[in-house]
Amino acid sequence: MTTVLEASRLRLRPFRDSDAADVYTYARDPRVGPMAGWQPHKSEAESREIIRTVFSAPGVFAMELKESGKVIGSVGFVGNHPAGECPDCPDDEIGYALGTAYWGRGLMPEAVNAVLAYGFTELGLKRIWCGHYAANRRSSRVIGKCGFRYQFARPTAVELLGEVRQTYFYMQTKENWRERVSGAL
Repeated sequence: MTTVLEASRLRLRPFRDSDAADVYTYARDPRVGPMAGWQPHKSEAESREIIRTVFSAPGVFAMELKESGKVIGSVGFVGNHPAGECPDCPDDEIGYALGTAYWGRGLMPEAVNAVLAYGFTELGLKRIWCGHYAANRRSSRVIGKCGFRYQFARPTAVELLGEVRQTYFYMQTKENWRERVSGAL
Protein backbone atom coordinates (compact mmCIF):
# COMPACT_ATOMS: atom_id res chain seq x y z
CA MET A 1 0.00 0.00 0.00
CA THR A 2 1.29 3.45 -0.91
CA THR A 3 0.95 6.19 1.69
CA VAL A 4 -0.31 9.56 0.48
CA LEU A 5 -0.83 12.41 2.94
CA GLU A 6 -3.16 15.32 2.24
CA ALA A 7 -2.58 18.85 3.50
CA SER A 8 -4.58 21.90 2.51
CA ARG A 9 -2.38 22.91 -0.46
CA LEU A 10 -0.16 19.87 -0.77
CA ARG A 11 -0.29 16.20 -1.56
CA LEU A 12 2.58 14.29 0.00
CA ARG A 13 3.18 11.12 -1.99
CA PRO A 14 5.99 8.76 -2.95
CA PHE A 15 8.38 10.06 -5.59
CA ARG A 16 8.19 8.74 -9.16
CA ASP A 17 10.90 8.70 -11.85
CA SER A 18 8.73 11.17 -13.78
CA ASP A 19 9.38 13.74 -11.01
CA ALA A 20 13.05 14.07 -12.02
CA ALA A 21 12.58 17.31 -13.99
CA ASP A 22 10.74 18.98 -11.09
CA VAL A 23 13.32 17.74 -8.56
CA TYR A 24 16.16 19.03 -10.72
CA THR A 25 14.45 22.43 -10.98
CA TYR A 26 14.66 23.00 -7.22
CA ALA A 27 17.70 20.83 -6.38
CA ARG A 28 20.08 22.55 -8.81
CA ASP A 29 19.66 25.88 -7.00
CA PRO A 30 22.75 26.53 -4.82
CA ARG A 31 20.53 28.08 -2.12
CA VAL A 32 18.73 24.77 -1.47
CA GLY A 33 21.08 21.78 -1.15
CA PRO A 34 24.06 23.28 0.65
CA MET A 35 21.78 24.63 3.42
CA ALA A 36 20.54 21.06 3.91
CA GLY A 37 23.99 19.45 3.62
CA TRP A 38 24.14 18.29 -0.01
CA GLN A 39 25.57 19.56 -3.29
CA PRO A 40 23.27 21.10 -5.92
CA HIS A 41 22.21 18.54 -8.52
CA LYS A 42 24.14 18.75 -11.77
CA SER A 43 21.61 17.07 -14.07
CA GLU A 44 18.13 15.66 -14.33
CA ALA A 45 19.75 12.20 -14.41
CA GLU A 46 21.31 12.87 -11.00
CA SER A 47 17.90 13.90 -9.66
CA ARG A 48 16.40 10.68 -11.03
CA GLU A 49 19.12 8.67 -9.27
CA ILE A 50 18.36 10.48 -5.98
CA ILE A 51 14.67 9.61 -6.47
CA ARG A 52 15.59 5.94 -6.96
CA THR A 53 17.91 5.79 -3.94
CA VAL A 54 17.48 8.44 -1.24
CA PHE A 55 13.87 9.38 -1.98
CA SER A 56 12.73 5.76 -2.31
CA ALA A 57 13.08 5.20 1.44
CA PRO A 58 9.87 4.57 3.38
CA GLY A 59 8.41 7.73 4.89
CA VAL A 60 9.95 10.11 2.31
CA PHE A 61 7.43 12.16 0.33
CA ALA A 62 7.34 14.35 -2.75
CA MET A 63 5.69 17.68 -1.97
CA GLU A 64 3.21 18.08 -4.81
CA LEU A 65 1.21 21.29 -5.19
CA LYS A 66 -2.44 20.29 -5.49
CA GLU A 67 -3.21 23.19 -7.83
CA SER A 68 -0.61 22.24 -10.45
CA GLY A 69 0.68 18.73 -9.73
CA LYS A 70 4.24 20.14 -9.67
CA VAL A 71 6.75 18.66 -7.21
CA ILE A 72 8.32 21.56 -5.30
CA GLY A 73 10.25 19.81 -2.54
CA SER A 74 10.75 16.77 -0.34
CA VAL A 75 9.84 15.99 3.23
CA GLY A 76 9.99 12.89 5.37
CA PHE A 77 11.84 10.69 7.77
CA VAL A 78 15.57 10.28 7.35
CA GLY A 79 15.81 7.06 9.36
CA ASN A 80 17.88 8.20 12.29
CA HIS A 81 18.08 10.73 15.06
CA PRO A 82 20.80 12.69 16.79
CA ALA A 83 20.52 11.16 20.25
CA GLY A 84 21.62 7.69 19.14
CA GLU A 85 19.86 4.38 19.53
CA CYS A 86 16.93 4.26 21.88
CA PRO A 87 15.12 0.93 21.31
CA ASP A 88 12.57 1.53 24.07
CA CYS A 89 11.46 4.83 22.52
CA PRO A 90 10.62 4.66 18.82
CA ASP A 91 11.73 7.87 17.17
CA ASP A 92 12.98 9.30 13.88
CA GLU A 93 14.17 12.58 12.38
CA ILE A 94 12.39 14.74 9.80
CA GLY A 95 14.33 16.26 6.91
CA TYR A 96 13.10 18.52 4.14
CA ALA A 97 13.97 20.74 1.19
CA LEU A 98 11.88 23.24 -0.75
CA GLY A 99 12.37 25.10 -4.01
CA THR A 100 13.20 28.78 -3.51
CA ALA A 101 10.21 29.94 -5.57
CA TYR A 102 8.00 28.58 -2.76
CA TRP A 103 9.84 29.96 0.27
CA GLY A 104 7.91 32.16 2.66
CA ARG A 105 4.45 30.79 1.83
CA GLY A 106 3.95 28.50 4.83
CA LEU A 107 4.16 25.38 2.69
CA MET A 108 6.95 23.68 4.61
CA PRO A 109 5.24 23.96 8.02
CA GLU A 110 2.10 22.56 6.36
CA ALA A 111 4.09 19.57 5.06
CA VAL A 112 6.02 19.00 8.31
CA ASN A 113 2.81 19.07 10.35
CA ALA A 114 1.27 16.42 8.06
CA VAL A 115 4.38 14.24 8.49
CA LEU A 116 4.30 14.75 12.27
CA ALA A 117 0.68 13.55 12.37
CA TYR A 118 1.58 10.54 10.22
CA GLY A 119 4.61 9.68 12.39
CA PHE A 120 2.75 9.88 15.67
CA THR A 121 -0.57 8.31 14.61
CA GLU A 122 0.36 5.80 11.89
CA LEU A 123 3.97 4.87 12.62
CA GLY A 124 3.68 4.84 16.41
CA LEU A 125 6.66 7.13 16.97
CA LYS A 126 7.10 8.54 20.48
CA ARG A 127 9.59 11.29 19.61
CA ILE A 128 10.36 13.09 16.39
CA TRP A 129 13.56 15.06 15.91
CA CYS A 130 14.44 17.90 13.57
CA GLY A 131 17.64 19.88 13.18
CA HIS A 132 19.22 22.71 11.27
CA TYR A 133 22.67 24.06 10.60
CA ALA A 134 23.56 27.37 12.25
CA ALA A 135 23.21 29.46 9.09
CA ASN A 136 19.83 28.02 8.09
CA ARG A 137 17.45 30.50 9.72
CA ARG A 138 14.55 29.52 7.43
CA SER A 139 14.67 25.96 8.69
CA SER A 140 14.88 27.26 12.25
CA ARG A 141 11.62 29.15 11.71
CA VAL A 142 9.87 26.05 10.31
CA ILE A 143 11.00 24.05 13.34
CA GLY A 144 9.63 26.68 15.72
CA LYS A 145 6.29 26.96 13.88
CA CYS A 146 5.86 23.19 14.08
CA GLY A 147 6.25 22.98 17.86
CA PHE A 148 9.66 21.38 18.22
CA ARG A 149 11.59 22.14 21.42
CA TYR A 150 15.30 22.85 21.52
CA GLN A 151 17.40 19.98 22.94
CA PHE A 152 21.10 20.60 22.23
CA ALA A 153 23.70 21.83 19.73
CA ARG A 154 26.91 20.22 18.58
CA PRO A 155 29.32 20.30 15.66
CA THR A 156 28.45 17.64 13.09
CA ALA A 157 30.23 16.34 10.03
CA VAL A 158 28.46 17.24 6.79
CA GLU A 159 29.85 14.33 4.80
CA LEU A 160 28.47 15.29 1.38
CA LEU A 161 30.11 18.71 1.63
CA GLY A 162 33.26 17.66 3.49
CA GLU A 163 32.88 20.13 6.36
CA VAL A 164 31.83 20.44 9.97
CA ARG A 165 28.93 22.68 10.95
CA GLN A 166 27.30 23.68 14.19
CA THR A 167 23.94 21.91 14.26
CA TYR A 168 20.94 22.65 16.48
CA PHE A 169 18.64 19.75 17.40
CA TYR A 170 15.01 19.92 18.43
CA MET A 171 12.53 17.25 19.47
CA GLN A 172 8.79 16.86 19.80
CA THR A 173 7.15 14.13 21.83
CA LYS A 174 3.85 12.54 20.96
CA GLU A 175 2.41 14.13 24.11
CA ASN A 176 3.65 17.62 23.14
CA TRP A 177 2.20 17.13 19.66
CA ARG A 178 -1.19 16.06 21.05
CA GLU A 179 -1.31 19.12 23.31
CA ARG A 180 -0.38 21.43 20.46
CA VAL A 181 -2.90 19.90 18.04
CA SER A 182 -5.74 19.86 20.58
CA GLY A 183 -4.97 23.49 21.48
CA ALA A 184 -5.27 24.49 17.83
CA LEU A 185 -8.78 23.07 17.50
